[in-house]
Amino acid sequence: MKKKLQTVTLGCSKNKVDTEHILSHVEDLYEIIPEGEDIPVDTILLNTCGFIGDAKEESIQAVLEAVDRKKRGEAEKIIVFGCLSQRYADELPELIPEVDAWYGAREFDPVIRALGAEPDPEKRTDRYLTTPSHYAYLKISEGCDRRCSYCAIPFIRGGHKSVPIEDLVEEAERLAGKGVRELIVIAQDTTYYGLDLYRRRALAELLQKLSEVEGIEWIRIHYSYPAAFPEDVLDQMADNPKVCRYMDIPLQHISDKVLDNMHRNVTGAWTRELIRKMRERVPGVVLRTTMIVGHPGEGKRDFNELLEFAEEARFERLGAFKYSEEEGTYGAENFKNSISARVKQERLDALMTLQSGISLKFNQSRVGSVEKVIVDDFMDGVFVCRSEFESPEVDGEILVKYDAYVMNGIEPYSLVGEFMNVRITGADEYDLIAEPLEIL
Repeated sequence: MKKKLQTVTLGCSKNKVDTEHILSHVEDLYEIIPEGEDIPVDTILLNTCGFIGDAKEESIQAVLEAVDRKKRGEAEKIIVFGCLSQRYADELPELIPEVDAWYGAREFDPVIRALGAEPDPEKRTDRYLTTPSHYAYLKISEGCDRRCSYCAIPFIRGGHKSVPIEDLVEEAERLAGKGVRELIVIAQDTTYYGLDLYRRRALAELLQKLSEVEGIEWIRIHYSYPAAFPEDVLDQMADNPKVCRYMDIPLQHISDKVLDNMHRNVTGAWTRELIRKMRERVPGVVLRTTMIVGHPGEGKRDFNELLEFAEEARFERLGAFKYSEEEGTYGAENFKNSISARVKQERLDALMTLQSGISLKFNQSRVGSVEKVIVDDFMDGVFVCRSEFESPEVDGEILVKYDAYVMNGIEPYSLVGEFMNVRITGADEYDLIAEPLEIL
Protein backbone atom coordinates (compact mmCIF):
# COMPACT_ATOMS: atom_id res chain seq x y z
CA MET A 1 0.00 0.00 0.00
CA LYS A 2 1.12 3.53 -0.74
CA LYS A 3 2.06 5.78 2.13
CA LYS A 4 -0.40 8.57 2.93
CA LEU A 5 0.51 12.23 2.40
CA GLN A 6 -1.69 15.11 3.52
CA THR A 7 -1.08 18.72 2.56
CA VAL A 8 -2.20 21.86 4.36
CA THR A 9 -1.92 25.04 2.29
CA LEU A 10 -2.27 28.39 4.04
CA GLY A 11 -2.55 31.85 2.57
CA CYS A 12 -3.22 32.84 -1.00
CA SER A 13 -4.04 30.87 -4.13
CA LYS A 14 -0.43 31.34 -5.29
CA ASN A 15 0.60 28.98 -2.50
CA LYS A 16 -2.00 26.50 -3.69
CA VAL A 17 -0.28 26.37 -7.09
CA ASP A 18 3.10 25.74 -5.45
CA THR A 19 1.66 22.82 -3.48
CA GLU A 20 0.11 21.37 -6.63
CA HIS A 21 3.40 21.52 -8.53
CA ILE A 22 5.16 19.62 -5.74
CA LEU A 23 2.42 17.00 -5.51
CA SER A 24 2.71 16.27 -9.24
CA HIS A 25 6.21 14.87 -8.55
CA VAL A 26 5.13 12.55 -5.74
CA GLU A 27 1.58 11.47 -6.60
CA ASP A 28 2.83 8.09 -7.80
CA LEU A 29 4.49 7.47 -4.44
CA TYR A 30 1.70 8.54 -2.11
CA GLU A 31 -2.00 8.38 -1.59
CA ILE A 32 -2.86 12.09 -1.39
CA ILE A 33 -5.29 12.69 1.48
CA PRO A 34 -7.55 15.74 1.03
CA GLU A 35 -6.94 18.65 3.37
CA GLY A 36 -9.21 18.53 6.40
CA GLU A 37 -9.74 14.77 6.33
CA ASP A 38 -9.01 13.53 9.84
CA ILE A 39 -7.23 10.20 9.42
CA PRO A 40 -3.73 8.96 10.34
CA VAL A 41 -1.13 9.74 7.66
CA ASP A 42 2.55 9.10 7.17
CA THR A 43 3.52 12.67 6.30
CA ILE A 44 1.98 16.11 6.71
CA LEU A 45 3.24 18.76 4.29
CA LEU A 46 2.43 22.34 5.28
CA ASN A 47 2.74 25.30 2.91
CA THR A 48 2.73 28.39 5.10
CA CYS A 49 1.93 32.09 4.75
CA GLY A 50 3.95 34.88 6.36
CA PHE A 51 2.33 37.95 4.83
CA ILE A 52 0.59 39.69 7.75
CA GLY A 53 0.04 39.05 11.44
CA ASP A 54 -3.21 37.09 11.15
CA ALA A 55 -1.79 34.88 8.39
CA LYS A 56 1.34 34.16 10.41
CA GLU A 57 -0.73 33.19 13.44
CA GLU A 58 -2.88 30.88 11.30
CA SER A 59 0.23 29.19 9.89
CA ILE A 60 1.81 28.74 13.32
CA GLN A 61 -1.43 27.26 14.62
CA ALA A 62 -1.56 24.81 11.71
CA VAL A 63 2.01 23.70 12.42
CA LEU A 64 1.22 23.20 16.11
CA GLU A 65 -1.87 21.18 15.23
CA ALA A 66 0.30 18.96 13.03
CA VAL A 67 2.73 18.55 15.94
CA ASP A 68 -0.17 17.46 18.18
CA ARG A 69 -1.19 14.88 15.57
CA LYS A 70 2.39 13.60 15.47
CA LYS A 71 2.45 13.28 19.27
CA ARG A 72 -0.82 11.30 19.13
CA GLY A 73 0.69 8.93 16.60
CA GLU A 74 -1.46 10.23 13.73
CA ALA A 75 1.53 11.34 11.63
CA GLU A 76 5.12 10.17 11.40
CA LYS A 77 6.73 13.15 9.70
CA ILE A 78 6.06 16.89 9.36
CA ILE A 79 7.58 18.97 6.56
CA VAL A 80 7.02 22.73 6.45
CA PHE A 81 7.85 25.13 3.64
CA GLY A 82 6.58 28.45 2.28
CA CYS A 83 6.64 32.10 3.24
CA LEU A 84 6.61 31.70 7.04
CA SER A 85 9.56 29.33 7.11
CA GLN A 86 11.38 31.52 4.58
CA ARG A 87 10.86 34.59 6.73
CA TYR A 88 11.78 32.98 10.05
CA ALA A 89 14.25 30.33 8.91
CA ASP A 90 16.51 30.76 11.95
CA GLU A 91 13.88 31.01 14.68
CA LEU A 92 11.30 28.35 13.79
CA PRO A 93 13.46 25.19 14.03
CA GLU A 94 14.40 26.16 17.57
CA LEU A 95 10.86 27.11 18.57
CA ILE A 96 9.19 24.00 17.10
CA PRO A 97 11.79 21.20 17.06
CA GLU A 98 9.13 18.53 16.47
CA VAL A 99 9.00 19.52 12.79
CA ASP A 100 11.24 17.18 10.79
CA ALA A 101 12.26 19.64 8.07
CA TRP A 102 11.87 23.33 7.24
CA TYR A 103 12.24 24.78 3.75
CA GLY A 104 11.86 28.21 2.18
CA ALA A 105 9.25 29.55 -0.17
CA ARG A 106 11.01 28.52 -3.39
CA GLU A 107 12.82 25.37 -2.25
CA PHE A 108 10.64 22.99 -4.25
CA ASP A 109 13.37 20.52 -5.21
CA PRO A 110 14.50 19.92 -1.61
CA VAL A 111 10.88 19.37 -0.56
CA ILE A 112 10.37 16.87 -3.40
CA ARG A 113 13.53 15.00 -2.36
CA ALA A 114 12.46 15.03 1.30
CA LEU A 115 9.28 13.28 0.14
CA GLY A 116 11.34 10.57 -1.53
CA ALA A 117 11.19 11.62 -5.18
CA GLU A 118 13.56 13.25 -7.65
CA PRO A 119 12.57 16.53 -9.36
CA ASP A 120 11.58 15.79 -12.95
CA PRO A 121 12.01 18.60 -15.51
CA GLU A 122 9.26 16.98 -17.59
CA LYS A 123 6.83 17.76 -14.77
CA ARG A 124 7.62 21.48 -14.51
CA THR A 125 4.25 22.29 -16.10
CA ASP A 126 2.31 19.49 -14.43
CA ARG A 127 -0.03 19.84 -11.46
CA TYR A 128 -1.91 17.62 -9.02
CA LEU A 129 -5.13 19.59 -8.62
CA THR A 130 -6.41 20.37 -5.14
CA THR A 131 -9.22 22.55 -6.50
CA PRO A 132 -12.36 21.08 -8.06
CA SER A 133 -11.29 19.62 -11.39
CA HIS A 134 -13.10 22.22 -13.52
CA TYR A 135 -11.09 25.28 -12.44
CA ALA A 136 -7.48 25.97 -11.60
CA TYR A 137 -5.20 28.86 -10.71
CA LEU A 138 -2.40 29.66 -13.16
CA LYS A 139 0.55 31.45 -11.56
CA ILE A 140 2.25 33.45 -14.29
CA SER A 141 5.13 34.94 -12.30
CA GLU A 142 6.91 34.73 -8.97
CA GLY A 143 8.01 37.50 -6.64
CA CYS A 144 7.61 41.25 -6.99
CA ASP A 145 9.73 44.27 -7.93
CA ARG A 146 7.37 46.72 -6.24
CA ARG A 147 8.34 48.20 -2.91
CA CYS A 148 5.03 49.02 -1.24
CA SER A 149 5.90 50.30 2.22
CA TYR A 150 3.60 47.87 4.06
CA CYS A 151 4.46 44.68 2.14
CA ALA A 152 6.98 41.98 3.04
CA ILE A 153 6.54 39.91 -0.13
CA PRO A 154 9.60 41.19 -2.08
CA PHE A 155 12.07 40.14 0.60
CA ILE A 156 10.23 36.85 1.23
CA ARG A 157 9.63 35.75 -2.37
CA GLY A 158 12.33 37.73 -4.19
CA GLY A 159 12.13 39.84 -7.32
CA HIS A 160 9.64 39.48 -10.15
CA LYS A 161 10.27 36.51 -12.46
CA SER A 162 7.84 35.77 -15.28
CA VAL A 163 7.10 32.23 -16.47
CA PRO A 164 7.62 31.96 -20.26
CA ILE A 165 4.46 32.06 -22.34
CA GLU A 166 5.18 28.68 -23.90
CA ASP A 167 5.43 27.05 -20.45
CA LEU A 168 2.16 28.62 -19.33
CA VAL A 169 0.38 27.48 -22.49
CA GLU A 170 1.72 23.95 -21.95
CA GLU A 171 0.56 24.05 -18.33
CA ALA A 172 -2.88 25.26 -19.45
CA GLU A 173 -3.06 22.44 -21.99
CA ARG A 174 -2.24 19.89 -19.29
CA LEU A 175 -4.86 21.41 -17.00
CA ALA A 176 -7.44 21.33 -19.79
CA GLY A 177 -6.59 17.67 -20.27
CA LYS A 178 -7.54 17.10 -16.62
CA GLY A 179 -10.94 18.70 -17.21
CA VAL A 180 -10.18 22.31 -16.27
CA ARG A 181 -12.47 24.77 -18.05
CA GLU A 182 -11.70 27.96 -16.11
CA LEU A 183 -8.27 29.50 -15.49
CA ILE A 184 -7.73 32.13 -12.80
CA VAL A 185 -4.56 34.02 -13.76
CA ILE A 186 -2.61 35.01 -10.66
CA ALA A 187 0.73 36.50 -9.60
CA GLN A 188 1.88 39.00 -7.05
CA ASP A 189 1.42 41.55 -9.87
CA THR A 190 -0.14 40.19 -13.06
CA THR A 191 0.14 43.47 -15.00
CA TYR A 192 3.96 43.43 -14.63
CA TYR A 193 4.05 40.13 -16.51
CA GLY A 194 6.63 39.88 -19.29
CA LEU A 195 8.81 42.89 -18.55
CA ASP A 196 11.75 40.77 -17.41
CA LEU A 197 11.52 38.25 -20.27
CA TYR A 198 10.28 40.27 -23.22
CA ARG A 199 10.99 43.88 -22.20
CA ARG A 200 7.31 44.63 -22.57
CA ARG A 201 4.10 44.02 -20.64
CA ALA A 202 2.80 40.83 -22.20
CA LEU A 203 -0.33 39.98 -20.21
CA ALA A 204 -2.67 40.67 -23.13
CA GLU A 205 -0.58 38.47 -25.42
CA LEU A 206 -0.65 35.71 -22.81
CA LEU A 207 -4.43 35.96 -22.46
CA GLN A 208 -4.82 35.55 -26.22
CA LYS A 209 -2.57 32.47 -26.25
CA LEU A 210 -4.37 30.90 -23.29
CA SER A 211 -7.75 31.49 -24.92
CA GLU A 212 -6.60 29.36 -27.87
CA VAL A 213 -6.17 26.29 -25.62
CA GLU A 214 -8.88 23.78 -26.44
CA GLY A 215 -11.17 23.13 -23.47
CA ILE A 216 -10.54 26.43 -21.69
CA GLU A 217 -13.71 28.53 -21.76
CA TRP A 218 -13.19 31.16 -19.05
CA ILE A 219 -10.08 33.13 -18.10
CA ARG A 220 -10.20 35.66 -15.26
CA ILE A 221 -7.52 37.99 -13.94
CA HIS A 222 -6.51 38.55 -10.32
CA TYR A 223 -4.00 40.81 -8.53
CA SER A 224 -3.45 43.55 -11.11
CA TYR A 225 -1.35 46.51 -10.01
CA PRO A 226 -2.79 49.88 -11.14
CA ALA A 227 0.45 51.73 -11.98
CA ALA A 228 1.25 51.61 -15.73
CA PHE A 229 -1.72 49.31 -16.27
CA PRO A 230 -1.45 47.71 -19.77
CA GLU A 231 -4.58 48.93 -21.50
CA ASP A 232 -4.44 46.27 -24.21
CA VAL A 233 -5.68 43.92 -21.47
CA LEU A 234 -8.95 45.87 -21.60
CA ASP A 235 -9.20 45.07 -25.31
CA GLN A 236 -8.92 41.38 -24.48
CA MET A 237 -11.66 41.70 -21.87
CA ALA A 238 -13.92 43.59 -24.24
CA ASP A 239 -13.35 41.52 -27.40
CA ASN A 240 -12.23 38.02 -26.37
CA PRO A 241 -15.29 35.99 -25.28
CA LYS A 242 -13.15 33.68 -23.14
CA VAL A 243 -11.71 36.49 -21.00
CA CYS A 244 -14.17 37.24 -18.20
CA ARG A 245 -15.34 40.81 -17.71
CA TYR A 246 -13.89 40.66 -14.22
CA MET A 247 -10.84 42.41 -12.84
CA ASP A 248 -9.24 42.06 -9.42
CA ILE A 249 -7.22 45.24 -8.94
CA PRO A 250 -6.05 45.98 -5.38
CA LEU A 251 -5.98 49.78 -5.09
CA GLN A 252 -5.36 50.07 -1.31
CA HIS A 253 -6.33 53.78 -1.05
CA ILE A 254 -7.27 56.96 -2.92
CA SER A 255 -5.72 59.75 -0.85
CA ASP A 256 -2.57 61.13 -2.48
CA LYS A 257 -0.87 61.42 0.89
CA VAL A 258 -1.59 57.84 1.89
CA LEU A 259 -0.73 56.47 -1.57
CA ASP A 260 2.59 58.28 -1.36
CA ASN A 261 3.28 56.85 2.10
CA MET A 262 2.39 53.41 0.74
CA HIS A 263 4.83 53.84 -2.20
CA ARG A 264 2.09 52.87 -4.66
CA ASN A 265 3.45 54.99 -7.56
CA VAL A 266 -0.01 56.31 -8.46
CA THR A 267 -2.14 59.28 -7.50
CA GLY A 268 -5.81 59.52 -6.71
CA ALA A 269 -6.43 61.23 -10.06
CA TRP A 270 -4.63 58.42 -11.93
CA THR A 271 -6.69 55.84 -10.08
CA ARG A 272 -10.00 57.54 -10.85
CA GLU A 273 -9.08 57.84 -14.54
CA LEU A 274 -8.11 54.16 -14.72
CA ILE A 275 -11.43 53.07 -13.22
CA ARG A 276 -13.26 55.35 -15.67
CA LYS A 277 -11.42 53.77 -18.61
CA MET A 278 -12.21 50.27 -17.39
CA ARG A 279 -15.91 51.05 -17.10
CA GLU A 280 -15.96 52.76 -20.50
CA ARG A 281 -13.93 50.27 -22.52
CA VAL A 282 -15.36 47.09 -20.97
CA PRO A 283 -19.10 47.66 -20.55
CA GLY A 284 -20.49 45.60 -17.68
CA VAL A 285 -17.09 44.86 -16.17
CA VAL A 286 -17.13 43.75 -12.53
CA LEU A 287 -14.32 45.22 -10.43
CA ARG A 288 -12.95 43.69 -7.25
CA THR A 289 -10.54 45.69 -5.11
CA THR A 290 -9.02 45.78 -1.65
CA MET A 291 -8.32 48.74 0.61
CA ILE A 292 -6.15 49.24 3.67
CA VAL A 293 -7.47 51.40 6.50
CA GLY A 294 -5.39 52.83 9.32
CA HIS A 295 -2.12 53.18 7.42
CA PRO A 296 0.28 55.56 9.21
CA GLY A 297 -0.58 59.09 8.19
CA GLU A 298 -4.20 58.34 7.30
CA GLY A 299 -6.06 61.25 8.86
CA LYS A 300 -9.81 61.75 9.06
CA ARG A 301 -9.82 63.72 5.82
CA ASP A 302 -7.94 60.92 4.03
CA PHE A 303 -10.35 58.29 5.29
CA ASN A 304 -13.37 60.38 4.34
CA GLU A 305 -11.91 60.71 0.85
CA LEU A 306 -11.65 56.91 0.73
CA LEU A 307 -15.34 56.58 1.71
CA GLU A 308 -16.35 59.11 -0.94
CA PHE A 309 -14.31 57.25 -3.55
CA ALA A 310 -15.91 53.91 -2.67
CA GLU A 311 -19.34 55.53 -3.01
CA GLU A 312 -18.35 57.12 -6.32
CA ALA A 313 -16.60 54.11 -7.92
CA ARG A 314 -19.29 51.59 -6.91
CA PHE A 315 -16.97 48.59 -6.83
CA GLU A 316 -19.03 45.45 -7.17
CA ARG A 317 -16.63 43.67 -4.80
CA LEU A 318 -14.51 45.36 -2.15
CA GLY A 319 -12.56 43.88 0.73
CA ALA A 320 -10.62 45.81 3.34
CA PHE A 321 -7.89 45.18 5.88
CA LYS A 322 -6.56 47.01 8.90
CA TYR A 323 -2.95 48.12 8.51
CA SER A 324 -0.57 45.57 9.98
CA GLU A 325 2.97 46.66 10.80
CA GLU A 326 5.36 44.05 9.43
CA GLU A 327 8.97 43.89 10.53
CA GLY A 328 11.50 44.49 7.79
CA THR A 329 9.18 46.65 5.68
CA TYR A 330 9.81 50.31 4.92
CA GLY A 331 6.68 51.24 6.85
CA ALA A 332 7.74 49.46 10.01
CA GLU A 333 11.19 51.05 9.91
CA ASN A 334 10.14 54.60 8.95
CA PHE A 335 6.55 55.21 10.13
CA LYS A 336 5.08 55.23 13.57
CA ASN A 337 2.02 52.98 13.76
CA SER A 338 0.11 55.83 15.38
CA ILE A 339 -3.52 54.97 14.63
CA SER A 340 -5.17 53.07 17.46
CA ALA A 341 -6.70 49.62 17.05
CA ARG A 342 -10.09 51.11 17.96
CA VAL A 343 -9.94 53.72 15.20
CA LYS A 344 -8.76 51.15 12.66
CA GLN A 345 -11.72 48.93 13.51
CA GLU A 346 -14.17 51.83 13.33
CA ARG A 347 -12.87 52.78 9.89
CA LEU A 348 -13.00 49.19 8.68
CA ASP A 349 -16.59 48.85 9.90
CA ALA A 350 -17.62 52.13 8.23
CA LEU A 351 -16.10 51.17 4.89
CA MET A 352 -17.56 47.67 4.87
CA THR A 353 -21.00 48.94 5.90
CA LEU A 354 -20.94 51.29 2.93
CA GLN A 355 -19.78 48.50 0.63
CA SER A 356 -22.48 46.16 1.88
CA GLY A 357 -25.14 48.47 0.49
CA ILE A 358 -23.29 48.86 -2.82
CA SER A 359 -22.89 45.10 -3.24
CA LEU A 360 -26.56 44.54 -2.44
CA LYS A 361 -27.70 47.05 -5.08
CA PHE A 362 -25.43 45.48 -7.67
CA ASN A 363 -26.80 42.01 -6.99
CA GLN A 364 -30.38 43.28 -7.00
CA SER A 365 -29.77 44.92 -10.40
CA ARG A 366 -29.19 41.46 -11.83
CA VAL A 367 -32.60 40.07 -10.83
CA GLY A 368 -34.48 39.07 -13.98
CA SER A 369 -31.35 38.72 -16.13
CA VAL A 370 -30.24 35.52 -17.84
CA GLU A 371 -26.63 34.55 -17.10
CA LYS A 372 -24.29 31.75 -18.06
CA VAL A 373 -22.96 29.96 -14.98
CA ILE A 374 -20.55 27.14 -14.19
CA VAL A 375 -21.64 24.53 -11.63
CA ASP A 376 -19.18 24.25 -8.74
CA ASP A 377 -21.11 21.77 -6.59
CA PHE A 378 -24.44 20.12 -5.89
CA MET A 379 -25.72 19.73 -2.35
CA ASP A 380 -29.10 19.41 -0.65
CA GLY A 381 -30.95 19.68 -3.97
CA VAL A 382 -29.19 22.93 -4.96
CA PHE A 383 -26.53 23.65 -7.57
CA VAL A 384 -23.81 25.99 -6.30
CA CYS A 385 -22.79 28.08 -9.32
CA ARG A 386 -20.88 31.16 -10.45
CA SER A 387 -21.10 33.47 -13.44
CA GLU A 388 -18.17 35.25 -15.09
CA PHE A 389 -18.70 37.92 -12.43
CA GLU A 390 -17.86 35.65 -9.45
CA SER A 391 -14.44 34.21 -8.70
CA PRO A 392 -14.19 31.02 -6.63
CA GLU A 393 -13.42 31.20 -2.91
CA VAL A 394 -13.61 35.01 -2.65
CA ASP A 395 -16.99 36.02 -4.10
CA GLY A 396 -20.61 35.06 -3.55
CA GLU A 397 -22.45 32.22 -5.26
CA ILE A 398 -25.48 31.69 -7.45
CA LEU A 399 -27.76 29.06 -5.93
CA VAL A 400 -29.89 27.16 -8.44
CA LYS A 401 -32.57 24.72 -7.31
CA TYR A 402 -32.65 21.37 -9.09
CA ASP A 403 -35.40 21.22 -11.70
CA ALA A 404 -36.27 17.72 -12.94
CA TYR A 405 -37.90 19.07 -16.10
CA VAL A 406 -34.90 21.12 -17.19
CA MET A 407 -32.45 18.40 -16.16
CA ASN A 408 -34.52 15.79 -18.02
CA GLY A 409 -33.34 12.91 -15.88
CA ILE A 410 -29.66 13.89 -15.89
CA GLU A 411 -27.81 12.87 -12.73
CA PRO A 412 -27.26 16.23 -10.97
CA TYR A 413 -23.73 15.43 -9.73
CA SER A 414 -22.68 14.83 -13.34
CA LEU A 415 -23.34 18.51 -14.03
CA VAL A 416 -20.58 19.72 -11.70
CA GLY A 417 -18.10 21.54 -13.93
CA GLU A 418 -20.67 22.07 -16.68
CA PHE A 419 -22.24 25.32 -17.87
CA MET A 420 -25.91 26.25 -17.84
CA ASN A 421 -28.06 29.30 -18.47
CA VAL A 422 -30.07 30.52 -15.49
CA ARG A 423 -32.44 33.37 -14.72
CA ILE A 424 -31.66 35.39 -11.57
CA THR A 425 -34.71 35.51 -9.31
CA GLY A 426 -33.42 36.83 -6.00
CA ALA A 427 -30.43 38.52 -4.37
CA ASP A 428 -28.81 39.53 -1.12
CA GLU A 429 -25.50 41.34 -0.65
CA TYR A 430 -23.48 38.14 -1.14
CA ASP A 431 -25.42 35.48 -3.03
CA LEU A 432 -28.00 35.20 -5.78
CA ILE A 433 -30.91 32.83 -6.33
CA ALA A 434 -31.67 31.57 -9.82
CA GLU A 435 -33.77 29.11 -11.77
CA PRO A 436 -32.25 26.84 -14.45
CA LEU A 437 -33.16 27.42 -18.08
CA GLU A 438 -30.95 25.08 -20.09
CA ILE A 439 -27.79 23.03 -19.90
CA LEU A 440 -25.10 24.23 -22.28
